[in-house]
Amino acid sequence: MGDVVRIGSRASRLARAQVAEWLAPVAERFPGVAFRRETILEGGDRDRVTPTLAEVARTAGGSAFSSNQEAALLDGAVDVVVHSLKDLPTSVAPGTLLLTTPGPREDVRDVLCGSTLAGLRPGARVGTGAPRRVAQLLALRPDLRVEPIRGNVPGRLAKATRGPLDAVVLAAAGLSRLGLTPEVHEVLDPLAFPPSPGQGALGIQVRTGSPAAELLARTGDPEVDACVRAERALLAELHGGCSVPVGAWGRIGDDGLLHLSAAVTSLTGERQVTAVGAGPVDGPEKLGAAVAAELLDQGATAILAEIRRG
Repeated sequence: MGDVVRIGSRASRLARAQVAEWLAPVAERFPGVAFRRETILEGGDRDRVTPTLAEVARTAGGSAFSSNQEAALLDGAVDVVVHSLKDLPTSVAPGTLLLTTPGPREDVRDVLCGSTLAGLRPGARVGTGAPRRVAQLLALRPDLRVEPIRGNVPGRLAKATRGPLDAVVLAAAGLSRLGLTPEVHEVLDPLAFPPSPGQGALGIQVRTGSPAAELLARTGDPEVDACVRAERALLAELHGGCSVPVGAWGRIGDDGLLHLSAAVTSLTGERQVTAVGAGPVDGPEKLGAAVAAELLDQGATAILAEIRRG
């Protein structure tokens, strides 16, 4: 590695903003190291035609937004990859590891852009490409016409502000990082509309045992890390991914405990099971497994089985 650390990321404005966010305190901490950004195109970036990310991932033979970056990391083309953590599968490539999640975490919530939920007319057209958001929207407003959209944040936002849709659902984190939160919007309550596991957080991936791993080993935030580890442990227990409507929200309460709320929702929004739990901050995986078990006991098994049968 020498005195140069090569940072891999996707090509979008949001990916560049995420690298800048992570790099600012890291570069200040290591003034003798030169950090160089490398752009890596993923299957989800190249294929803008296929309607769902699950289909893109099957075609690409891996994750729609992380497989090529992991390959570049393993090949030694880059030394570290900065991901949007919600895009990263719960099992990373062998030979790599996730560093302690950096903090502070951006806003975990989703935002309805272009309207409020109450302000949407009956049968309004709302855009989102995420099965979780589709399911949760229909659970709250079964009358809505939810239409699949893909693309970068500005392009999706334009479909509501200047295009054919009444509203779109986007992550508050991406809107904030790009300074694009529209005037008319509603931030959705994460208890009623739990976000994707890892949403708002960055995933910093390195090769196991590499100089970059050693250099950056103590650059994260243990409290943020505990929250996202609980969320991702729950998702792993449910064998979920971006094509499965699982929402989870971890946070540390005023009582000093790690709290986790989660929901599994059928794609039609007709059935939803929820669960909550709390435990010590140093046991996030145990908490994630416990809340996942409660979801399964309440009926998530049948919902997930139906979705996977497709």
